[in-house]
Amino acid sequence: MNDSSTQPEAAPAPVDTPLPPDGPVTMAVHSLPLPELDPPKRSRSRWTLWLVLAVCAAPVIASYFSFYVLDLRGRAYSDLITPTRDMPAELELTTLQGAPVPAKTLQGQWLLTYVPDRTCDSGCERMLFMQRQLREMLGKDRDKLDKLVLVPDDVALTPAQIDALTGHGAPATVLRAKREVLEGWLMAAPGHRMGEHLFLVDPMGRWMLRSPATPEPTALKKDLERLMRANAGWDRPGR
Repeated sequence: MNDSSTQPEAAPAPVDTPLPPDGPVTMAVHSLPLPELDPPKRSRSRWTLWLVLAVCAAPVIASYFSFYVLDLRGRAYSDLITPTRDMPAELELTTLQGAPVPAKTLQGQWLLTYVPDRTCDSGCERMLFMQRQLREMLGKDRDKLDKLVLVPDDVALTPAQIDALTGHGAPATVLRAKREVLEGWLMAAPGHRMGEHLFLVDPMGRWMLRSPATPEPTALKKDLERLMRANAGWDRPGR
């Protein structure tokens, strides 16, 4: 008996088994589809654009909030101008010394505006005093309102009047403009003159309120306070 054990031969590989390639084994990485990045970017750009538009529109929204939500139209002592009237593009302003002043520099602040439409007599001086008084009556909100005097180009002011406007307390901004441009923007009530009114211009340069002729200061102050209160969220003191 032959004690050498016979080992069974290994089974042959199936003919359809792929053989490894000659040389080192390689691994191929196929490119994967990248996520689409443009839509999120476009979405962020749209949100940014809407945010910028909302910030720019805030003063307008606040003004209309005052008109309609607070129902100021039904309670106002003064005349609310609807629609508001934009500061005219052709409004050319100069200092009393003749230096040009861009109209856009007036924006950013409420403007309690007076227009002495003829020689500044006692009635004119009374209105200028009332303009100063109203600003002080606003208390902590007074720094949100500037006094603006727009002098038609054919009206003269005496040195004493100029000193009263510019030399005491918070000075008024006194500028000259062409009469026809002023009369096309800030209009008097029927049967009255511009010099009998005070006009309120909002921080966007829109005329939105006209006082009655020879106004009663306490009643007009209430109108100003309502507007200041309505815009407290975005209005800041100083220009």
